[in-house]
Amino acid sequence: MNLSEFSISTDQTKLDLEMICNFLSSAYWSSNRSTDTVLKSLEHSLCFGLYHFEKQIGMARVITDHATFAYLCDVFVIKDYRGHGLGKFLMQTVLEHPDFTTLRRILLATKDAHGLYTQFGFDTLVYPERWMEKFNIGA
Repeated sequence: MNLSEFSISTDQTKLDLEMICNFLSSAYWSSNRSTDTVLKSLEHSLCFGLYHFEKQIGMARVITDHATFAYLCDVFVIKDYRGHGLGKFLMQTVLEHPDFTTLRRILLATKDAHGLYTQFGFDTLVYPERWMEKFNIGA
């Protein structure tokens, strides 16, 4: 695959909402989200759509204050396009976004993509004893 055939955009109007909802409905981290919840989450986040020409094939979503903190989530490339460096292309583009280059902290959670994220400087929490969470299992 030639990377020149691919692009990334933060233009919300280009997002393929049906594809995103379908993908997230089967992902381990989001399978219990309703369509309304997915749509609301996209509306209130900075989304990076990954496109092969005009077809959306992936995404990364960032929740941020654009000054000090960001949470990176819903990062995916659809199955037929994996293994060609597109996840790395997506991550590099997200982290080079002007709003994110000076952030103090960017967090993410993953079950199985540690190898990808460590290439971009992500590691375990420096002070895990300082972090807490309120987890609503049914939400």
